[in-house]
Amino acid sequence: MAEKLTKITLPQLKLGMYVVSIVNPKKNINIKSEGYISSQSTIEKLKKSGIKHLTIDTSKTKTNANSTTPLVPAIKAQKTAQLQAKKVSFSAEMNKAKVLYDDAKIIQKKLLHDISKDKQLDMESINNTTNAIVESVFRNEDALACLSRLRVKDEYLIEHSLNVAILMSIFAKHLKIEKSIIEQLALGAFLHDIGKIKVPNSILHKPGKFTDDEYQQMKKHVEYGVEIISQETDISAISLAVVKLHHERVDGNGYPNKVPAEELSPYARMIAIVDSYDAMTANRVYKKGMAPIKAFKILRSEDNTGYDKELVEQFIQCLGIYPVGTLVKLASGKLGLISALNNNKPLNPFVKVFYNARLNQAIPIEEVDLSVSKYQDQIESCVRPEDFNLNLLGFFKMAFINQ
Repeated sequence: MAEKLTKITLPQLKLGMYVVSIVNPKKNINIKSEGYISSQSTIEKLKKSGIKHLTIDTSKTKTNANSTTPLVPAIKAQKTAQLQAKKVSFSAEMNKAKVLYDDAKIIQKKLLHDISKDKQLDMESINNTTNAIVESVFRNEDALACLSRLRVKDEYLIEHSLNVAILMSIFAKHLKIEKSIIEQLALGAFLHDIGKIKVPNSILHKPGKFTDDEYQQMKKHVEYGVEIISQETDISAISLAVVKLHHERVDGNGYPNKVPAEELSPYARMIAIVDSYDAMTANRVYKKGMAPIKAFKILRSEDNTGYDKELVEQFIQCLGIYPVGTLVKLASGKLGLISALNNNKPLNPFVKVFYNARLNQAIPIEEVDLSVSKYQDQIESCVRPEDFNLNLLGFFKMAFINQ
């Protein structure tokens, strides 16, 4: 089909249109920036950039707005200045991250409530929340990573979706994926399990093994989620794919559609890893979460062919053998939280110690760099706060927030 190029103003731009070039208002020249407009957020970013006119190819306009080819961001020189957040210290970010984490839980609760009542979703608040998560990750990912390790066992569905959004953002940043794409991945991760609100609680919270019928009902949460999200016109194809494909596997044995490996994008492979990892390490009413290192072993097991092995290794490298926020016991008997990774010596991270298990008492909070020989200490094991009757949240606030 021959090209049909038409110059339009920004207010005329709609989802599904194919942009050929953009006029830079400062230089009054056309910039090559081809691609489909696949989300409302792209239009909003163009507005913020001061774009007034665009050239589109009307022969390529799609009635289905969920295009798989997102628009290449315009004005590359401006993108870095506008979107890349400055790196800040862990302590400086932690207080902001704690407020964000708590607010995000409130948004997630409201989201699930609105779905249960068949209300329209507040997508503006949801988008603002997931974009704020990405911004925090870019400033200092360790803050939200640490918070994602502090769980309330009776809030699994709420915290799981939030934590998956955080981990997906951290993983995507590690893989150097473009920030505008990370925002879409974070949104999809935040929404990935919303279909579970349609699954009966008797099945959702069943402690034992599912019957065949119960398992079939549980698997429907993916279809429910896709159905709910598809009603939102400004959801991008990338965000929708995260919801649709988070239980598909590279061995073709996933659900609901047993999508073969060659049809699974890197994003689909990433969400499978992140979702499974967080589910394995989470505490629930009927089971204790496993230590991160055990979850890593399961993900990379030769018996487990459902995950992209190269991406699994990247994910482990990204989080570290002992992820930030993990409670560990040192050979000295001291307990502490992993506060930062040591990329050169992954077995020797930074630990904020606050308790002596041998003396059964709190000790002055101190950050220990296990790679420095003067400490002559090492990680003995990952532990649980209940094993030592600890108020981990209280220690966490003293060590990381109330500074």
